Amino acid sequence: MATSPSDRIPSSEITPESVYLNRRNFMRAGLVAAAAVASGGVYRTLNAQPAAVKETAALSGLGGTDEDVATPAPEAPPSAGTETATPATGPAANSGFTVDEPKTSYQSITTYNNFYEFTTDKESVAAAAVGFSTAGWKVMVDGLCRKPRMFDLDDLLKVARPQERVYRMRCVEGWSMVIPWAGYSISKLLAKVEPMGDAKYVAFTTLLDPTRFPGQKTDVLNWPYVEGLRMDEAMHPLAILASGLYGKVLPGQDGAPIRLVTPWKYGFKGIKSIVKISLVAEQPPTTWSAYGPAEYGFYANVNPQVDHPRWSQATEQRIGESGRRPTLMFNGYAEQVGGMYAGMDLRKNF
Repeated sequence: MATSPSDRIPSSEITPESVYLNRRNFMRAGLVAAAAVASGGVYRTLNAQPAAVKETAALSGLGGTDEDVATPAPEAPPSAGTETATPATGPAANSGFTVDEPKTSYQSITTYNNFYEFTTDKESVAAAAVGFSTAGWKVMVDGLCRKPRMFDLDDLLKVARPQERVYRMRCVEGWSMVIPWAGYSISKLLAKVEPMGDAKYVAFTTLLDPTRFPGQKTDVLNWPYVEGLRMDEAMHPLAILASGLYGKVLPGQDGAPIRLVTPWKYGFKGIKSIVKISLVAEQPPTTWSAYGPAEYGFYANVNPQVDHPRWSQATEQRIGESGRRPTLMFNGYAEQVGGMYAGMDLRKNF
């Protein structure tokens, strides 16, 4: 469903953050083989055009677990504008890997997003990201681990077969989407470097390169963008490193070539275009918490009972829908993640 202007929240009325969007020209062979795996079913590329078929990830089946599975021979891509799917059932649905809600259109996901490294205008990010290059991309994983390693992009994408995860996304600004990501649990990557016992947090860093990110020539934020998770959060199966969406390679404005997705947290936790992941003993600094510590907490768990100082968080505007809907605790993932915060004061640790 196309999003009409009345369905969108004017940029002037909200403080920006992270979400997603448009497309880029880059295609890495490692992702072509990447299977966007549906939890409990098979999902096929939507709106595939002949020139874009090479960007389409081959899809494989998945049960209700986060384990790797053998990839069957890919089928021919569907006709343009078609989609086939097998509804998720049983453990797959209960896992939180999918939601029984309409997906936000590819058009909306790729034309409405915050990525300050390009621009502060969320409806211009797609245009600003055209031609964004990820050539030579590398990600360093280091810190308190036994096997620190520099991964080039091909090796990073081969750590685990990507799975399709249909997640809700709730922006701290009060709007939301449902996005079919392709990626794998961060735990798969961390296992490769063997974390030490004193590693309590995981710190993430975005590329610092004003030639590719013109927004970094401004002082709107302190660059590079940094984020962090507690170790148990990073190891949770719902926390993924995403390399695609809608069965296609991740667009530049969505955080190409690799980004963090934690669906129970506000969108600004989803750091994009990652170049470094470090295992650390102390809680790491995060960009938005440093910018406004009274407004953007380290945890950033979606909580309709804790308002932003400048607006209510009780409801949200789903992009593509009219009217507002109630916001769910932990963005609807309380059954999966609530136990990690048992006994915590969620107002203090917001």
